[in-house]
Amino acid sequence: MKKIIQLLLCVFTFSLMTAQENLEVSTLRIGPFKMFMDKTEAEKLSGTKLKLSDGESKNTVKYSGEIILIDIYERYIDEKNPNRQSVYGISTKSKKFKTKSGIGVGSTKDEVINAYKNYSSFSAYPAWNDKGEKLKNESYFILNDDDAGTMLSFRFLNNIVTEMSVYMNEGC
Repeated sequence: MKKIIQLLLCVFTFSLMTAQENLEVSTLRIGPFKMFMDKTEAEKLSGTKLKLSDGESKNTVKYSGEIILIDIYERYIDEKNPNRQSVYGISTKSKKFKTKSGIGVGSTKDEVINAYKNYSSFSAYPAWNDKGEKLKNESYFILNDDDAGTMLSFRFLNNIVTEMSVYMNEGC
């Protein structure tokens, strides 16, 4: 009887630990990291010092054993916060993170299109290389969150999601 109770306690404890993980992806977040989150808050979550992004390198953060890449930029908020450092972009190649529709790395292009074909604002386009040539096996599907000013991008390689990114919609 004691062994059964101990086993149940272990199962219950493990289920509570996994239930606390935030593995959700949306047009505003990947896991607990949110767009526009203050740099100091992101550092507390990541447990590491984050550097300003230079457009090429990103901060590599581990969350729940998975890699998340985070861009930190200094941006103008208002007169009281003229130079605030905050999260400006987030991406992952981890299969653990999923949208509420169950879409994530490993999903097919057809699954993504079926899940979001009625979304209010989306776009799809092929990828291009540095020489301006269209790539045959790489493409993107973008969900535009006009209210938040953000985008959720699904990168496809051979019609399979290989990366998800959330970033600012800077317009044209």
